[in-house]
Amino acid sequence: MSTAPSAPAKRRLRLPSFSVQIVLGLALGVALGAVARAIGPVGDEANWLTTTLSTIGDSFVALLKAVVVPLVFTAIVASIANLRTVSNAARLAGQTLLWFAVTAAISVVIGIGLGLLFRPGSNTAVSTADAAEAAASASWLTFLQGLIPGNFLGLEASTSVEQAGGSPLAETSLSFNVLQVLVVALAIGIAALKTGEKAGPFLAFNRSFLAIVQKVLWWIIRLAPIGTLGLIGNAVASYGWDSLGSLAWFAAAVYVGLALVLLIVYPVLLWGNGLNPLAYFRGAWPAIQLGFVSRSSVGTMPVTEQVTVKNLGVPQEYASFAVPLGSTTKMDGCASIYPAISAIFVAQIFGVDLGITDYLLIAFVSVVGSAATAGLTGAVVMLTLTLSTLGLPLAGVGLLLAIDPILDMGRTAVNVAGQALVPTIVAKREGILDLDRYRSASAAGLLNDEEPVAA
Repeated sequence: MSTAPSAPAKRRLRLPSFSVQIVLGLALGVALGAVARAIGPVGDEANWLTTTLSTIGDSFVALLKAVVVPLVFTAIVASIANLRTVSNAARLAGQTLLWFAVTAAISVVIGIGLGLLFRPGSNTAVSTADAAEAAASASWLTFLQGLIPGNFLGLEASTSVEQAGGSPLAETSLSFNVLQVLVVALAIGIAALKTGEKAGPFLAFNRSFLAIVQKVLWWIIRLAPIGTLGLIGNAVASYGWDSLGSLAWFAAAVYVGLALVLLIVYPVLLWGNGLNPLAYFRGAWPAIQLGFVSRSSVGTMPVTEQVTVKNLGVPQEYASFAVPLGSTTKMDGCASIYPAISAIFVAQIFGVDLGITDYLLIAFVSVVGSAATAGLTGAVVMLTLTLSTLGLPLAGVGLLLAIDPILDMGRTAVNVAGQALVPTIVAKREGILDLDRYRSASAAGLLNDEEPVAA
């Protein structure tokens, strides 16, 4: 009996690994950004290439922001509920917050030291004439008031009126306050625990909703190489090296501080707790890398949680509490190193002498007020909070906005690294870390074919 020859199986196109895709997007973005800057503006408008790069980058960031509210709410509620299944939950929560404070304190000391050593305000080409008030500012009063939810989802509406064709045109836009979302989620999560069995259906629905949100976010994360191309390309096209050159000493101080925390402080803390730093970086690298290009700790949260559980061996029940909390409140890069160096920079620019009390205030603000950064791109709110506490001119913020996207990449990478580090250290100290999984940590294939871990 003869049989027809079977058709040869079609080969599936094998794409490079996610890490390679990110690097390619980064390199291509720099190249296209340089081309766009060489073309120059067309009259008063940006050229087509700069506009295209800006649209791609802004669209990627907008997609990340679109899922922030449901992601933070459902993740925090689920994490509070998961604490029911963890022994010594109160102790774990306390240890997590303690280590958040410890790493923040170390980071801010490094930031202050580098600010005094580099003296970025005395070694810069900018002056007070270039200063401008920041569009967003903060004080302790506004920060505390911002914790009180204005509505269930922390939504805020603003209306602007513009002239269009001689007629006024009103536009209303919605924004959200992540801190308020966090407060609401914590309250509802705790209330659900206190309610008992009656809250079961709600918690089950929340888990399902979180899984759906994570799936959508996972699709967005797959677009990160394209988003990287747009974000980096637009930064190069818009700012070039001129702005960076005038603030080179400041940028160098910030990146040296970030490198010291990431490559010295974190490994020492790991080693001091009996953990191999190389294994940690192998396991945490996908999240650190995504944080660098996305500039969003909240947007990176599902990947951070996944590497913390699957690569570093932290129990799922504990990681689902510690990682979402850290993604919205723990910011060693944005809230410790950066505001410390920036405050010293602004003081030097405006000729203000800082005393020991001022440096203690910087440390206090960095350790206690880090939640003000709220896991989104940029650290302007935290910086203005620090400057207002010290009584420094808020106009100094405008001096640093030009290179903020370049600095924000490194800051967010350190933020994410710390958000995976603390749960790992706490789990090791509490004897619940899967050491075999930690020692065999590998990033291979993590972002290629797998889905987020279930909450």
